[in-house]
Amino acid sequence: MKRRTLLPALLTPWLAQAQGSKPATWIVPFPAGGGTDAFARPLTAQLTKQMGRQVIIDNKGGAGGTVGASIAAKLPADGSNFFMGAVHHAIAPAMYPKLDYRLEDDFTPVALLASVPQVVVVNPTQVPVADLKGLLAALRAKPGKLNYGSAGNGTSHHLAGELFKLQTKTFITHIPYRGSGPALQDLIAGQVDLMFDGLGSSATHIKSGRIKALAVASSKRAVGFPDVPTAAEAGVPGYEVSTWYGLWAPKGTAKEAIAAMQAELRKAFATDEIRNIWHGLGAETPNLYGDAFGQFVSGEVKRWAEVVKRSGAKLD
Repeated sequence: MKRRTLLPALLTPWLAQAQGSKPATWIVPFPAGGGTDAFARPLTAQLTKQMGRQVIIDNKGGAGGTVGASIAAKLPADGSNFFMGAVHHAIAPAMYPKLDYRLEDDFTPVALLASVPQVVVVNPTQVPVADLKGLLAALRAKPGKLNYGSAGNGTSHHLAGELFKLQTKTFITHIPYRGSGPALQDLIAGQVDLMFDGLGSSATHIKSGRIKALAVASSKRAVGFPDVPTAAEAGVPGYEVSTWYGLWAPKGTAKEAIAAMQAELRKAFATDEIRNIWHGLGAETPNLYGDAFGQFVSGEVKRWAEVVKRSGAKLD
């Protein structure tokens, strides 16, 4: 048997056993309507269609995504339970010293699912500025008057805001929420002034005009948003923050179950439907699985620990 045909052949019995068995569950550790959900829902719908086995999202929000992670870490490692976390979970160890789980010890890395830059967005009525330089002028004119919402303490939204304040020598009041979905709704309603959001959750609202994008925190302009300048182009060089989303399984999950899910993910990412949705959300289609994804996460844990130290970010 040729090497390239070996893996599918080995997985066939596992996949056959999975067909018609109990649904697979993805724990999503934020409320519906946020960035994690924006990627989880179309992807699980595609997987359900491919696998002939329902993939269910179970939203478990709270404490910057750590409540859902704690729940997921304790689920049976039976091949039906998965955890869709994010960059926030690489930040959490530096922000929450008493976590009852360890991301790198209690989970097995499956795959990177998406990566998008953070975007500086404002409510155009509350903050009627034309660009990022206008925002900086408003912040410096009245320090502390404007506030920013985040998906919660210790999330990339929170750290992106603290880094922005550090690099621009400005002050903005932080208002943590239980996820980017609730924070975005208050931004749209004018209850908060701005956000440093993941582009995936802000994308549809930017396109509708309900919120205004001033800059993406990346070295190049985002896919699908060519008119939004980078932070460097807009006047804040070196300001780069991204939000990524990944999939893990509880430690002890069979290698066959993980390999089967990885095979289905590769198939899903090759479809025009998922590619188009990802591009519409400003994301690239990823290609990072297993140990390589685990090494990426370990690097992110170290990097964000340094960012937390430098910025002096604290739980509000």
